[in-house]
Amino acid sequence: MNIFDLHCDTITACYDRRLSLQHNGELHLSLERGSRYDPWVQCFAVWIPDTLRGQAAVDYFTAVAAFLEATAAKTEQMILCTKKEDLNKTGPVCHGLLTVEGGAVLAGDLSNIEHLHRHHVRALTLTWNGSCEIGDGAMVAHPRGLTPFGKQVIPALEEADILVDVSHASEPLFYDVASLAQKPIIATHSNARAICDHPRNLTDEQFLEIKRCGGLVGLNLHRWFLREDGEATLDDVFCHVAHFLSLGGEKTLALGTDFDGAELGKVLRGIEDLERLADDFSRRGLSDGLIHQIFYQNAKDFFDSL
Repeated sequence: MNIFDLHCDTITACYDRRLSLQHNGELHLSLERGSRYDPWVQCFAVWIPDTLRGQAAVDYFTAVAAFLEATAAKTEQMILCTKKEDLNKTGPVCHGLLTVEGGAVLAGDLSNIEHLHRHHVRALTLTWNGSCEIGDGAMVAHPRGLTPFGKQVIPALEEADILVDVSHASEPLFYDVASLAQKPIIATHSNARAICDHPRNLTDEQFLEIKRCGGLVGLNLHRWFLREDGEATLDDVFCHVAHFLSLGGEKTLALGTDFDGAELGKVLRGIEDLERLADDFSRRGLSDGLIHQIFYQNAKDFFDSL
């Protein structure tokens, strides 16, 4: 089975808790448990919490990125992809991509985009739930869109070939980005607000805008984004999938599990259960080809096109 997951917080959890990425029984993901998938492409996010700002945010990113780089250097279970062709290397290994969740990593300084570029960051989630120098996140009470600095960030990220990720963005921020971006935007880990009315989820209009520009939306397995009371099951996961497909999302929908940043509840135990999720989609009538698109090919085609 092939997997391309646009978002997990596992490397941040490993760094904070001094756990092994290769072997652990405490997290949703380990290289050992993911090795059943071939190929397996995994985006590893450095999460910048809203408590970190300024140079502290930059330093934290640098430390976690170095931790991931050191992990990749000492194991044969993972290739850290630093160039496009790395995604096509063969073998039962994890093809890792580095991303950042939280625009506070820039500390209000455009020169830090080059710092991300040197570490081969492939995508930047512009905000987390609160506000940062770029703009307001989805949980801000009276959100505004891009700040003057934020309006400089979007073209600078595009110039550096760093994808603009609008998961966690407030609606005003989302639409400011959509009007300014010249390249496809992505939402690495967001669900359908029509199914679960949470500010972190996408409205139909937002999903269609991402589809229009040729972007991607990653299906999030966090139980509170799947169902409003948090009692999510596989039924609820499929409701979000079916809704996005009803909007013509066959080429737009991908995986964005949010492993180790999510509460999975009754949905899955972790990466080892993605096969069970695919089997569930099959029982509900999705073709093998469409399941393959969602679980791998849509994201692979997108990254190959960059």
